Amino acid sequence: MTYATLSDLIDRAGDAEILQIADRDRDGTVDPEVIAAALSDADNQINGYVAAKYALPLTAVPALVTTWAISIARYVLHRNGAPDHVEQDYKDAIAALKDVARGLIALPVDVGETAPAAVNGTVMAAHPDQVFTPQKLQGWKPC
Repeated sequence: MTYATLSDLIDRAGDAEILQIADRDRDGTVDPEVIAAALSDADNQINGYVAAKYALPLTAVPALVTTWAISIARYVLHRNGAPDHVEQDYKDAIAALKDVARGLIALPVDVGETAPAAVNGTVMAAHPDQVFTPQKLQGWKPC
């Protein structure tokens, strides 16, 4: 499941910009594989942060997640340097995703939708027995 679509990108940036940054073979049409790769990159980045607090895949995609996906994909498509406003949108999206991972922002839920499942925050760890105990160091003298 992708969080954003070509249509979402066009709605945000306009036909002209998307054609300019996604027509790599210069045939006058957007290259579907270029769009798919940018949207996949955005999904992967979002999933990397969201997975810290929510079970994936998300059952419903909040509009905010779509906005982040658009900002990230648009930035990725500007491979030769994004305009300042596109770069700022990208930075804002990543900052918000970091806040989601830290638990400072919760993913919003529309009326009638089920909240995304939270991931259990318990960390289990095993470790070896302590090596340097007072009993094991008995008889040793400091230098």
